[in-house]
Amino acid sequence: MRRSLLPLNALRVFDAAARTLSFTRAADELAVTPAAVGQQIRALEETLGVVLFRRTARGLELTPEAAAAIPALRTGFSAFEETIEALRAGQAATRINLAAARGAIRHWLLPRLGGWLEANPHATVQLMVLDAPADFAQANHDLALSFGPPPDAEGVHGRPLGEEWLVNVARPDAPQRRIGWHAASDAELKVADAGLALDFALAGWGEAQVPLTLAAASLAAGLLAERSERQPSADSYWLCAPAPQWKSAKVKALVEALLA
Repeated sequence: MRRSLLPLNALRVFDAAARTLSFTRAADELAVTPAAVGQQIRALEETLGVVLFRRTARGLELTPEAAAAIPALRTGFSAFEETIEALRAGQAATRINLAAARGAIRHWLLPRLGGWLEANPHATVQLMVLDAPADFAQANHDLALSFGPPPDAEGVHGRPLGEEWLVNVARPDAPQRRIGWHAASDAELKVADAGLALDFALAGWGEAQVPLTLAAASLAAGLLAERSERQPSADSYWLCAPAPQWKSAKVKALVEALLA
């Protein structure tokens, strides 16, 4: 059902005038002039086709129609306020809505995110999986970790994790079996993403070509060895967000912790 546009400002003025039974006191409360209050009330009466106030010797009084409407109007305003608080809760200083490329969650994000959560015990993180470039117009992300070319959506800015390389890694005793994760890969074993390819390499299934960003910790720990020369990658991991989010204190703090 199509909803009509509500004259919310006029209804707010009506509520204040009904509560004070004075256009002057309502004007003081709303920081406007008494004339402006009178104009809003007359416009609302014309819109509704109902007289809302009568002037008597004792001052203003509500008509029966207006008095009957006030309880429902105030219930509606209370519901609006609760809705606004619920929306603000999603952007609270201690709540982060974070989206991440599936392959990077285990091997890059989680070790760093765990440290940030320990340092911020009252923080809440909602983690969502990215299987495509982050769409900030469709989802309420504070920050996204994506893999690919630089983000090019209007208003979205990205910060690369660093220059990216592709490395062929395997356990020293692994068989000569290739593990692929690209759609066009002709590997003997195909998996859904680079993180899974690295998991299979760590399990000794064979050799996987993955971004160095993901394999760096396993190489440093001696769990895997490189089997060929590194190749430059056209794609990189990016921390990206619209400009307003980059100015947010909570996003700045999280980015600083992740890149420390």
